[in-house]
Amino acid sequence: MLTTLIYRSQLKLSCQSSVLRELVEHARIRNANLNITGVLLAKGSDVLQILEGSEESVVKLFHKIRDDKRHSGVVELMRDYGPRRRFENVGMLLFDLQTQSPKEVLQSVLNYSRLDSYLTSDDRVFKFIQTFIMGKRPAPSGGRYDPAKWTLSTETLPLGESLGLIASQRCQFALQPIVEPSEGKISSFEALIRGNDGGSPEHFFSSLDPAKVYEVDLQTKAYAFALAEKLGIGSHKIAVNLLPMSLVNVPGAVAFLVDQIKQHGLQPEQVVIEITENEMISGLNQFNSAIKQLRGEGVGLAIDDFGSGYAGLSLLTRFQPDKIKIDREIVSDIHLSGPKQAIVRSIISCCSDLEITLVAEGIEKLEEWCWLESAGIRRFQGFLFARPQLNGVGDIRWPHLKR
Repeated sequence: MLTTLIYRSQLKLSCQSSVLRELVEHARIRNANLNITGVLLAKGSDVLQILEGSEESVVKLFHKIRDDKRHSGVVELMRDYGPRRRFENVGMLLFDLQTQSPKEVLQSVLNYSRLDSYLTSDDRVFKFIQTFIMGKRPAPSGGRYDPAKWTLSTETLPLGESLGLIASQRCQFALQPIVEPSEGKISSFEALIRGNDGGSPEHFFSSLDPAKVYEVDLQTKAYAFALAEKLGIGSHKIAVNLLPMSLVNVPGAVAFLVDQIKQHGLQPEQVVIEITENEMISGLNQFNSAIKQLRGEGVGLAIDDFGSGYAGLSLLTRFQPDKIKIDREIVSDIHLSGPKQAIVRSIISCCSDLEITLVAEGIEKLEEWCWLESAGIRRFQGFLFARPQLNGVGDIRWPHLKR
């Protein structure tokens, strides 16, 4: 399985540029023999390095780097798994910000990428690279986001017609867009499970035999993927909720998910599995193994309802998802609550350091969106923008500045 590891450190080198080039040339030969790709970004003595290869080789090399006296302050930033390399397998690439401008370095890095551009824009590795090259993004100004200055307009999406109730299924799904209002675009669709009577997920799961809950939870994801295929979501992403213990208790859970994704014409990179923190996770070794397998296939991961349950911060120490969704209870009326604002600012700071995308859920008021947008959050989900629609996608309401 391909492993990607990112670390930062400071290099203790004299005659920085010439010694650095010599070090990189030596590493290029060593890495090529180990079938490892290394991408080293240098900004004076500060470095960021990406290592790609087999898990055993990458981890062994990282331990060697960590013990190398030429490095200090070595901090692992990310360890992830994937189906393919992000960069050409050339042993080692050096990008020195003392000899090239940030824009030139960024373009050079992108030129070596093997991923399609629509994948790099949302990829955590490239977010780390861009932040290191360009510096931290400036703090957003809230002056523009005065609720009184905004209005909403409605757009009907050119997707397939709503399919109504699908009688042959044991449950239904309602799709709700996750949007980036400042860009005027859809980030993804979440498939929300519903009972055949239109009831809530809680009502649906409570009606099941407790011994079958995890099996049914897993199997119903096939309906969501089939719905995405029937509606023709194109290159958009689709997110599905999954109970964490479904990955532990159902044999072959990951293989089933990947098979259903491909069977319905989707790419694994289009799918985001949202793990809720509302359920206590046991069997952490099996859970971690399943997460690793999903990442190895290219499937995205999110922690849903962050801040509402047992394990949000604990999960973050075990694996870093692509996305965190802040629970609606935290963002509801956030423009009126100092404690909520302090909590969200802390979450934003944490996710900025980890290059994790944030989504605010349950947005129902312009005032909530304005405060969160001014704080730096860019992706939103809630009735303000679009309501879930059974087996279809409803209209979207986009905010616009009043004239």
